Amino acid sequence: MKIFKFGGASVKDADSVKNVSMVLKSQGFAKCLLVISAMGKTTNELEKVVELYFKKDNYQTEIEKIKRKHIEIAEGLFPENHAVFTEIKVFFDDIDSFLRRNKSPNYNFVYDQVVSCGEMISTKIVSEYLNEIQFTNQWLDARDYIKTDNSYREGTVDWKKTEEFISHLNPEICYVTQGFIGSDDNNFTVTLGREGSDYSAAIFAYCLNAEAMTIWKDVPGVMTGDPRKFSDVTLLSNISYEEAIEMAYYGASVIHPKTLQPLQQKNIPFYVKSFVDPTKEGTKVGASDKNQQEESYILKENQDLLKISTRDFSFIAEDHMSLIFGYLSKYKIKVSLMQNSAISLALCLEDKFNHIDELNDELQKIFKTEAIKNVSLFTVRNAKKDHIDKFYHEKNVLLEQISKNTLQMVTQ
Repeated sequence: MKIFKFGGASVKDADSVKNVSMVLKSQGFAKCLLVISAMGKTTNELEKVVELYFKKDNYQTEIEKIKRKHIEIAEGLFPENHAVFTEIKVFFDDIDSFLRRNKSPNYNFVYDQVVSCGEMISTKIVSEYLNEIQFTNQWLDARDYIKTDNSYREGTVDWKKTEEFISHLNPEICYVTQGFIGSDDNNFTVTLGREGSDYSAAIFAYCLNAEAMTIWKDVPGVMTGDPRKFSDVTLLSNISYEEAIEMAYYGASVIHPKTLQPLQQKNIPFYVKSFVDPTKEGTKVGASDKNQQEESYILKENQDLLKISTRDFSFIAEDHMSLIFGYLSKYKIKVSLMQNSAISLALCLEDKFNHIDELNDELQKIFKTEAIKNVSLFTVRNAKKDHIDKFYHEKNVLLEQISKNTLQMVTQ
């Protein structure tokens, strides 16, 4: 089978959904599984619903707005009395019904039950449209196949159960399913982390021993830098799994960090291609003698810099490190860069769940700390040492680190 993943931008309106069918026509619609994200900015809009719900504010008006948007998209795709309109209404009634009867104070649990509906609705619309135009497919609920623990908003996949369920799929037919979501042992929805649809596609690819996996984006492929942030960037036509993993870890938004590992384990080729021009080759990630190592630029924004030192000038020893990383795990804060000396430790952190103040309060009981919020991590992969000075121009550098072929700096 081939796995195709379409993100929110590729299904943002009726014309975009029609374009998906043109992409599939160009690729050959047979023996494939489509993983599809929520439409446009629906995830953000549903996040607002959850926020309003916990503020005891009028979330129903926001639900109605999102429902209206999806109905308008469907009106551009289906005849007036099509059954999909009833299905859309049922999905939104389910959101409202869940919030009315919910008794759980757990924000992350409620978030996953509500926000996941974006993927459910988008895949139902796309699946029904493809069937309407004779691209025969079967709609799947990904929660019946991807099984996780109950770490809401950051689910860990139970690979044994997931492989068992996915192995029952018929590799001779086509499917449409959701990215981003799975379910726990109680069949509650668990999301796989923000932008986790790429990871979902890789899970299906791994479990189905797919021939290849392709992610369809609004860019030509993996570039040497985000063209919205850097000028004079070029396309990387071939890169290794290792290079792609490094770029994703450092913050290259075109690739989700968890996506590469399952593909690399089974040597499944991974393509990043443009849904705007599907005939272009894009980027191939995998084992190849054509792999490039070009100078590439990655800017990871919305980071926090935390400087930690001992109060008595004693060394930052293993027991200190263990304690600090225990707190990082507790608050689900990820380390983007670390640098330590004898008596201090500097951490550039990604705080998805806004726990940096709580972490800092805990650490201040034992250490001296300084927190600098809203910094950026700038990474240059395969940096050419002969012109490295140019990267420091007009930057307020708070922390820097240079390895054999990577330059990183935290800037404000």
